[in-house]
Amino acid sequence: MNMEEFVEKYKVERNNTTSLKWDLLEERFGDPDLLAMWVADMDFRTSDSITEALTNRVNHGVFGYSYVPQSYFDAYFKWMEERYSFPLKKEWIRYSTGVVAALYWFINAFTEPEDSVIILTPVYYPFHNAVRDCGRKLITCPLNNDNGIFTLDYDRFEQAIIDSRAKLYIHCSPHNPAGRVWTEEEQDKLFEICKKHNVLIVSDEIHQDFTYEDHKHIPAAVVKGGKYRDLIITVNSASKTFNLAALIHSNIIITDDILREKYDNYIKTVNQTDFNTMGLTAAEAGYSGGGEWLESLKSVIYSNFVYARDTLNKELPEIKVTPMEGTYLMFINLNKIVPAEKTKEFIQDRCRLAVDFGEWFGTDYKGYVRLNLATTPENVKIAITNIIKEAKLLKENDDMNVPSLLSI
Repeated sequence: MNMEEFVEKYKVERNNTTSLKWDLLEERFGDPDLLAMWVADMDFRTSDSITEALTNRVNHGVFGYSYVPQSYFDAYFKWMEERYSFPLKKEWIRYSTGVVAALYWFINAFTEPEDSVIILTPVYYPFHNAVRDCGRKLITCPLNNDNGIFTLDYDRFEQAIIDSRAKLYIHCSPHNPAGRVWTEEEQDKLFEICKKHNVLIVSDEIHQDFTYEDHKHIPAAVVKGGKYRDLIITVNSASKTFNLAALIHSNIIITDDILREKYDNYIKTVNQTDFNTMGLTAAEAGYSGGGEWLESLKSVIYSNFVYARDTLNKELPEIKVTPMEGTYLMFINLNKIVPAEKTKEFIQDRCRLAVDFGEWFGTDYKGYVRLNLATTPENVKIAITNIIKEAKLLKENDDMNVPSLLSI
């Protein structure tokens, strides 16, 4: 299916459907009429294989106690092995009601109050929240940022671990919002530092299925043939891949027996619900029959990115666009267009967009915004056109007292 056919078939009106993304704009942004380009879910219906499986389950009409069928393991394991060379075993798998919920569980299970937990910023803001909410010390280590191209600073990372005596590192792979798909070599060097200092690694790989061009997701647990598996807990989900967030079902992979026993001893004290039957049904159907849908979706998303990147580079080269190797989230730097403290005024009041703001991901990123490209090309064009139009008006009128750099 080509991109035009996909968009026409799967685009959907989400207003007045209890959509967090669209129907809570007044509550979250103070304006119900913005174009929603923020929270990471999609404006497309999910794969037909999933809607059919859910319909069949609903039509059966019984939603009593269930177990995980062999067919789920077959579908999920095939997906992971064929796409990521990660052969799995049943005994390694646990479930959660979402990746974020799992992060809270891991922090509580494997660290003590006042222990330090390290993250690489800018990074998904629930990482920050989970550490603080659990009463741990949040240690932030910035990524190198060379004009919007993000890389790892190994020396700074190691020194932060030494100084803080960090017990746990939360890894984001692919990285949100920096758009990086970490190479095996990068992860090997990072994990070697963790191993040296006995730091547990929790790897959030929820965006694993969104990589582009020649970039390939390498699961943390398969780096160098599984060299670091005794330090790694992986969590992933079909929820990002197939737009299933509200069905609250994620996979936890713990290959190490000792870690798995410790996790099991903790989790039985706080959670007695293994999985959501509808989420399990949907995920299995996606893994078994959603591959073609996903490839068509990725074509739309990457086309949206190329359009946005190239148009901004041509019309406003002052805006620095971070390469999107993975995820469906574009990170851009507006600091040469508008003063950082007026970013919200520019984006919301003038451009009429609801976005995730850079400071949500790290204190050094005021003036950045994250745009969700898992939407129709029409919406992306509206967003980029509005940014260009309003930025050019600023140049002409200097409405926000932007200094001489506006003449670049």
